[in-house]
Amino acid sequence: MSYHFSKTLDLPFDAAIAATTEALKRHGFGVLTDIDVQATLKTKLNEAFRPYRILGACNPHWAHQALLQEDKIGTMLPCNVVVQEHEGGKVEVSAVDPIASMQAIGNPKLAAVAETVRDLLRQVVAEIGTPGA
Repeated sequence: MSYHFSKTLDLPFDAAIAATTEALKRHGFGVLTDIDVQATLKTKLNEAFRPYRILGACNPHWAHQALLQEDKIGTMLPCNVVVQEHEGGKVEVSAVDPIASMQAIGNPKLAAVAETVRDLLRQVVAEIGTPGA
């Protein structure tokens, strides 16, 4: 089982960030954190790195449901979505598969929540860069 699902986009990097954020909103997610890895590595290590952002996405309803089932699930929240630019300018968006990460917990009550969130995140990734979305 893969721990993520991804899609390569035919969008510039900044447009991919905007499209990803909008797709997340359409499915009830907000972006709680936005980590600019490129800027951080330049500032902290003086290292050049490709455009790479980690969006910490949270759907409050489903986060609440998960917290009701497992009080330490917050160690796995929010759901990370990565937008990165590869060589040649291709942009890829990747979302964590919550089922893969929640398997480590061993709480079967989380299965339904993880499946729903996985389905929502798959829809988000599928919609990004799709005309009319």
